[in-house]
Amino acid sequence: MARTPSNMLPLGTLAPEFSLVDTTTDKTLNLQVLKGDNGTLVMFICNHCPFVKHVNSELARLGREYQKKGIGFIAISSNDVVNYPDDAPHLMKEVAEQEDYTFPYLYDETQEVAKAYDAACTPDFFLFDGNLKLVYRGQLDDSRPGNGLPVTGNDLRNAMDALLDGKPIDEDQKPSIGCNIKWADNRQ
Repeated sequence: MARTPSNMLPLGTLAPEFSLVDTTTDKTLNLQVLKGDNGTLVMFICNHCPFVKHVNSELARLGREYQKKGIGFIAISSNDVVNYPDDAPHLMKEVAEQEDYTFPYLYDETQEVAKAYDAACTPDFFLFDGNLKLVYRGQLDDSRPGNGLPVTGNDLRNAMDALLDGKPIDEDQKPSIGCNIKWADNRQ
């Protein structure tokens, strides 16, 4: 499996606006509706990627824990479903139910949202403060499929805890690693 790193959008970047269909409810939702009072996590994930499958239960656990603390959670799949039919919206809804996601799982059919966020891989994480300024982008933790390390969510968890506690977030952030976004125009 290919190992693509995050592009590491500059810290301080304002979260790009979007309006996308939530595959779990069939409602069109936007960033202003979904943002959290204390911060917002935007995750680019998909159904078929082994890196995402490896961390799915931790994503669901983090959602249950941090949504209660005022962090908005948003999952987005931007993959080309023509060439990757396992990532189709009706299957996204099934995955969200199977994994017990408590957050919306949005479909970015045009891939414009992924491009606006400069997302490169699945999973790719972007944590914004209460003013929607980027404070963390990088990995969930050091665990990867096959490396034997437990999935803890420590890197992202530490960033969210610091944000909630009003403490500075270490700017030395490791990029996420995963499968590349499957671009419809074959962009790499």
